[in-house]
Parts: sequence; structure tokens; C-alpha cells
Amino acid sequence: MSMNMYTGFTRLCKGLAVVLVGGHIVVQILPSALSYLALIPAKTIPFAWNLITAGYTEQTVYGAIISTIGLLFLGKLLEPIWGSREFLKFIFIVNFLTSVFVFITAISLYYVTRLEIYLYMPISGFQGVLSGFLVGVKQIMPDQELSILKLKAKWLPSLALLFSIAISFFTADSVSYLPTIVFGTYLGWIYLRYWQKKPETKLKGDPSDEFSFSSFFPEFLRPVIDPIATIFERMLCGRRSETSNEERGYTLGGSTLPGSDPIEASRRRERGARALEERLAAELLAAGKKGEESERDVNDNV
Repeated sequence: MSMNMYTGFTRLCKGLAVVLVGGHIVVQILPSALSYLALIPAKTIPFAWNLITAGYTEQTVYGAIISTIGLLFLGKLLEPIWGSREFLKFIFIVNFLTSVFVFITAISLYYVTRLEIYLYMPISGFQGVLSGFLVGVKQIMPDQELSILKLKAKWLPSLALLFSIAISFFTADSVSYLPTIVFGTYLGWIYLRYWQKKPETKLKGDPSDEFSFSSFFPEFLRPVIDPIATIFERMLCGRRSETSNEERGYTLGGSTLPGSDPIEASRRRERGARALEERLAAELLAAGKKGEESERDVNDNV
């Protein structure tokens, strides 16, 4: 099984992995290229394209390795369920919007502190999209237990964010990655919660309580988080967050309609869990066959 874990990556993910590795190689060979590829707030106007290219430009070898591995393994899980087109759309939108919000944050920090480091520090990396991928894993298989970490998949984005915040207290350049991770997580949730289209139902998003913003937090904090989350939802989504149930017909007189989106969300999570189980079973079967063939070859040689 250990060998089969490293196979079965999708063609799209392999292509994107080449882009990540290629971007890292370019900035290592031509350091001046970083000024045109990374997000440098003072240069974003007129270099607006770096709102897109920054997410695919890794400055360190560690970042390139982590991003490539994360893309291949998380993409192997998510792309078959979402479809290649939706998977690529998710990456593009989350990456672009994350860069926009990081740019706004950097400019705001400069005006508050008057420190020019917020204007000229090159910010780049795929960590925002990877954070969004973890939100996708939380959505499709929240109760899947991860044997290595001994926890359910629904806590992955929360723990990754908590770990990043904890690390930021011991690193001097946390501003170069922490906002990207925070906004990548939040915008990944916004996209999946409100914008993701599902052709099978012609509806958008996932309004289930299991995927609410407060579900990222422990149970005892949710009464405090819910009112705050509502404020931000109204700011980012306008009245859509208030009227989505009525527009889509999720409820009628307080009762959920048959075939409504919460049910579809539950079915999608079931499909995700089933897909993971089938993939693990296939890997186990392949590993078993390889073991039998190896044993047969040894016996023949003897």
C-alpha cells in the first residue's frame, strides 16, 4: 500500500505541480523575476498580474516541496469528486481573491504603522489554495478519521490555521504567509458555502449546519462565533447570505423540502467518503497482488 500511495495522481495536478516547481526554479535562476511574479503591494499597480502569478511562485525549496506534495495528494482526493473543471476554477478563484485580500491587508497595515516593509515584502506561495483544499476535505468527508493524526478530517483546516498562527509568534516574516493562509481558508469556505455550482441540482453552495463557519470552532465557542460570522457574511456576500434559503427553496414554513441542498450536501459527503474507501481498497488490492507476485517469483527462483 505504501507504494500505491504515490501513484494515481491526476494529469491536471501533475501539470500544476510542474508549474509550481518551474516557478521556483525561475526565481532561483533569475532572482529579479520575483519582482514581476510575487505580490509586492507597492508594485501591484501597474503589475496587476502578480495577483495571479504570486500564488504559483514559491520562493523557498521547502515551500515548493510542501506545495507540490499537498497539491498532488489533496488534488488526488478532491478532483475526482469535483471534476477537473470545477477543481481548476476553485484554484483560480481562491488564489486570485486571496491575493486581492492580502494586497488590501498589506496596504492597510502600511497606513496604520507606516512601515514600508508591508509595501515591499514579496509575498507568494500556494499555501492559500492548499488551505482552501483542506476546507474542501472538511466538506466532503468531515467524519472520516485520519489514522495518522487520530482526528476527524473536519478539523484539518482549523488545526492547520492554529498551527500557522502559533508558528507566526516565532518567525520574523509571518506577514509573508499568515494572511495568505487565513484568507485562503476563509475564501475557500466562502466559495464552497455560497458559490460552487452543482450541475446535478442546478443549485449553488452548501448551506448545511455541518459546514457553517462556526463548525470550524469547538462547540462551546459557537454561540460567540455565529453573530460575528453573520456580520462578515453580510459584508462579503450582501443580502445573499440572508435570502439564500428563500431564493433556492431550501425551506418552507421552517421545514426542509425534499431534495433540498442540505440533503445534496449530505450525499456529496457520502460520495466523498465512499470514494476514499474505494481508493484505499484499490490500493490495498494492488499492494496485495504485488506481494503475491513477489512471493511467487521468490519461490520460482528457489
